[in-house]
Amino acid sequence: MKTNNYSAGILQYIPFFYVIWSDDLLSYSEISVVKNAIEQDDTVTKEDYKYLTQCLDKKNPPSNNELKHWKNTIDNSNVKLVENDTYPLSTFSQKMICHHFAACPFNTHLKEIEINLGIQPNHYNHLFEIEIDKEITSNFYDSNEIDTILKGAQTKVIDEFRKDLKNPIFNWQTRRTKEAFRTHVLKQIAFLAEKGYGAMAFPEVYGGTENMPGYAAIFENMMFVDGSMAVKFGVQFGLFGGSIQKLGTKKHHDLYLSATGKANLLGSFAMTETGHGSNVRGIKTTATYDEKTDSIVIHTPGKNDNKEYIGNALDSTMASVFAQLIVKGKNQGVHAILVPIRDKNHQLMAGVTIEDNGYKLGLNGVDNGKIWFHQVRVPRENLLNKYGDITPEGNYHSAIENPSKRFFTMLGTLVGGRICVARAGLGGAKKALAIAVKHALKRRQFNDSIKIQEDLLMDYPSHQLRLTPAVASCFVYDVTLTHIMKTYSDPNLVDKRKIETQVAGLKSIITWFANDTIQECREACGGKGYLLENQIADLKGDVDIFTTFEGDNHVLLQLAAKGVLSDFKSEFNSAGFTAVLKLLGARISDKLNTINPAYTNNVDKDHLYNPKFHKHAFNFRTRRLTYTVAMRIRDYVKKGIPAYQAFLKVQTHLLALGKAYSIELAYTIFDDFTATISDDKNKALFKKLGVLYALHHLRKDATWYLEQGYINGTKSKAIRQRVERLSTELRPHIGVLVDGFGIPEHCLEAPIAN
Repeated sequence: MKTNNYSAGILQYIPFFYVIWSDDLLSYSEISVVKNAIEQDDTVTKEDYKYLTQCLDKKNPPSNNELKHWKNTIDNSNVKLVENDTYPLSTFSQKMICHHFAACPFNTHLKEIEINLGIQPNHYNHLFEIEIDKEITSNFYDSNEIDTILKGAQTKVIDEFRKDLKNPIFNWQTRRTKEAFRTHVLKQIAFLAEKGYGAMAFPEVYGGTENMPGYAAIFENMMFVDGSMAVKFGVQFGLFGGSIQKLGTKKHHDLYLSATGKANLLGSFAMTETGHGSNVRGIKTTATYDEKTDSIVIHTPGKNDNKEYIGNALDSTMASVFAQLIVKGKNQGVHAILVPIRDKNHQLMAGVTIEDNGYKLGLNGVDNGKIWFHQVRVPRENLLNKYGDITPEGNYHSAIENPSKRFFTMLGTLVGGRICVARAGLGGAKKALAIAVKHALKRRQFNDSIKIQEDLLMDYPSHQLRLTPAVASCFVYDVTLTHIMKTYSDPNLVDKRKIETQVAGLKSIITWFANDTIQECREACGGKGYLLENQIADLKGDVDIFTTFEGDNHVLLQLAAKGVLSDFKSEFNSAGFTAVLKLLGARISDKLNTINPAYTNNVDKDHLYNPKFHKHAFNFRTRRLTYTVAMRIRDYVKKGIPAYQAFLKVQTHLLALGKAYSIELAYTIFDDFTATISDDKNKALFKKLGVLYALHHLRKDATWYLEQGYINGTKSKAIRQRVERLSTELRPHIGVLVDGFGIPEHCLEAPIAN
């Protein structure tokens, strides 16, 4: 065969011949298509025709040397192959001719081959050493700058942590048995403890830096590795260690905090019970003070009063047990007591029974278990006594005399755990979105039957609408949780009731968002998203529990709503109901302003994109729901219905209020943050993300706004169109935005993300 320089007629077919012969599967039907095109091609001379048809002989295929010569000819052409050209290979061939010859018209016969054989760049781009110009995302924004904005004051901590995650111990792999999985996770926890991350939130004297915001930030980053590791870490250092730090006093700190931070003392957080779940105040486990022996007796009184879903139950040697503290026959309410549950040989202590919860939907690297106590005796000093103590004389004493206030104060110190759960859920959503977006930026499907190249999934408006608002929401929730944790960690904030209300609502909407987003990402990746190797399946199983972990979301939303109703000034229960109504008197008697028709009908872009409109709309919804739920409760009480029953009747109304309040809170925090960004380009980007978040939620709740007359049908339609438009406008930057999450490359090992 000919191996010297080619004529123009031959050269234009060389890329096609190389592609169709490279797989050694050239069929007779393919030969027929190519041969028919050559026969009709008037640019081909007789000599060209002879060579080209000879190359189509299956009985005498091109030699390896000929294939190499074709490849060298292609590689040395200095021509780029552009994936998004209408006919990439035909256009590439034309450019090769232009490189060597003066005349280079587009050959429609080559186009027919490309169409009829369905040859696409993903079939052959691995065959060429030439540069392939994909042009799938813009570099107008810098992902490192975006990541730095999100990291904020914790940049150094997060960067160091991400470097440590490069250790091989964090490499992802499928572990099919819970025993092997748990063993590996425990090793990861020991590694992190050795690096000082376990004690991060503790005082310096106990090995920490008192950096709770930094702790929350790395907690989210742990989800980029594995949910089981994150939760095990949270149980050991956040819940067990946090209970000692927040509920104990110096004697407990001196004895246990350093060992806990180093993971030398493994502990569990025994609060939840099978029979009571979210009703912490109603737990049945008892802690009865025995004056004769100056000890506290821990006991599980009934079959369903055992501690349930306790993380670290199989590995720990001590538990923070929440129980009803009974002193001299009087129940002083729920308190936490440190109870050794295993000896130095890791054998269960007398009176302690523990069962493995077994396999779960996710988080199978966490050793959840059930715990029963049968007359287990511990020293009086094991009572975590910051808010309630038993004196050496055997008397109960607390600086907070009101039992209800004391209970909520104790629980309020543990609100940081809910913030971390929300951050973990957000981390799972970020990783799922990064995988789904990266997949959509390379996966092609369908075309318009004119161009040969199929379209990228990310170029479909429907795909943009599925993923882009979720990406925007991640930015809003990231900024919100950073702000909330900073506020919560402020030592000058004595009264934490307001932050409790805020966290209760935010934890709910963010963990629900995370689950919805991960499911959407799974579907957006088709069958590939269902494969374990692509990690979205693990994220689905791991993040699912966050909607009920650290408080059931429905219960927490009601807590948030009750906080709104009471204006954070009184505990919301039947006894405080009159005070609540008195507090709301001004709101109840104050009729909401009638919305101006011009406002209701306004579809102007500047208006729809204006944060003042978004804040007004969100605030209107919160105020209106507050007003109407309070009126309903008042009317029920006037009819003689007990306050508790009145609240049951408006339960769904309370849930709507809690959600509305939380969405308004998140948007307001994000908008305020955006104003502080110094760089105009990034500020504009964050503003656009905020607009998309706001309009997306107004679109989701459009039915309510229409019912209230706040917007009309035309404005509702305009909002929907703007959400679609913004999702499309952000399409060129979507790859940079998910890279802006800062997920290390070594944590994105899903094949479809690479």
